[in-house]
Amino acid sequence: MRIQRKGPQGIFEADLTPMIDMTFQLIAFFMVLINFSQSEQNQLIQLPLSELAKPPRTPLDFPITLHLTKSGSVFAGGMEMSIDGIRPYLTQEYRARLDSGMAGEDIPVIIRAHKDAETGQVQKLISRCQDIGLQNFKLRAKEEVVGNT
Repeated sequence: MRIQRKGPQGIFEADLTPMIDMTFQLIAFFMVLINFSQSEQNQLIQLPLSELAKPPRTPLDFPITLHLTKSGSVFAGGMEMSIDGIRPYLTQEYRARLDSGMAGEDIPVIIRAHKDAETGQVQKLISRCQDIGLQNFKLRAKEEVVGNT
């Protein structure tokens, strides 16, 4: 006696819709991650030119980014504040990084000062950071490209 198979016979095709959907979700996720580096810039800040400015070789781990405007106000964490009023923000960021396991002297502070900002304002901002315990400072400038003529 011969056993007959019941049901459709032929080529089976898998439904690829869930896999395509997941692929697009991953692409969107990575695009959002990449755009976070743009949030560390402020269009009000025009960096000074420097022949010695070089891009960092490796990205910094969890830096605190401060934008000093020409008028002396500071943008940090999406908020505008005075140099004298930045202490609560710095304390909060400092504690958050200590809680994540970073050593206090290893927490990088990036200062992006406008090219026309007074040097005394930059020094005052660094002093406020040092009052909290921050010591690792990186000053940003535009790299001056010298053309071949």
